[in-house]
Amino acid sequence: MARKKKYPVCLTDDEVKMLRGLLRKKDISQTVCNRCRILLDLDENHLPTLTYKQSANAHGTCIATVTNTVTIYTNKGLQALLKLKRSGNSNNARRKVDGRVEAKIIQIACGPVPEGHSRWTIRLLEDRMKIELDEPISREAIRRSLKKTGLDLTVVNTGAYRLQTIQNL
Repeated sequence: MARKKKYPVCLTDDEVKMLRGLLRKKDISQTVCNRCRILLDLDENHLPTLTYKQSANAHGTCIATVTNTVTIYTNKGLQALLKLKRSGNSNNARRKVDGRVEAKIIQIACGPVPEGHSRWTIRLLEDRMKIELDEPISREAIRRSLKKTGLDLTVVNTGAYRLQTIQNL
């Protein structure tokens, strides 16, 4: 005799229609698409119903993903499942250095050097950015943005400048 499921998935007709509509959209993320497909596969009201393992194999996910999807749907509902929750370490998390802040860093780095110094350093830029912006930015974030834009702080007389690429003829 099979064990009774702890978290049965029983979708209404409206929920099935909404999930299929989400799958047809082009701007929906792969994570949300997989969650929709998993729920549709495991729905007991609309046959055929797959097992957790069959659903995981059909969509290229692990069984833990299927289990977590069903648990979230049962405990928190469909809207909580369709909302993407990113961790703070994710690449998609809001970054402190956006285009506006990056432009300000470049503007300061290309400007005149503070009195008593021969060139800009990352620590000097960090101190200046604390004054210029409301939110402090770390040295590492400043270093990454300067590296990304190709600025060099090693020139003694003019401050920062863009690296010139020499083309071989």
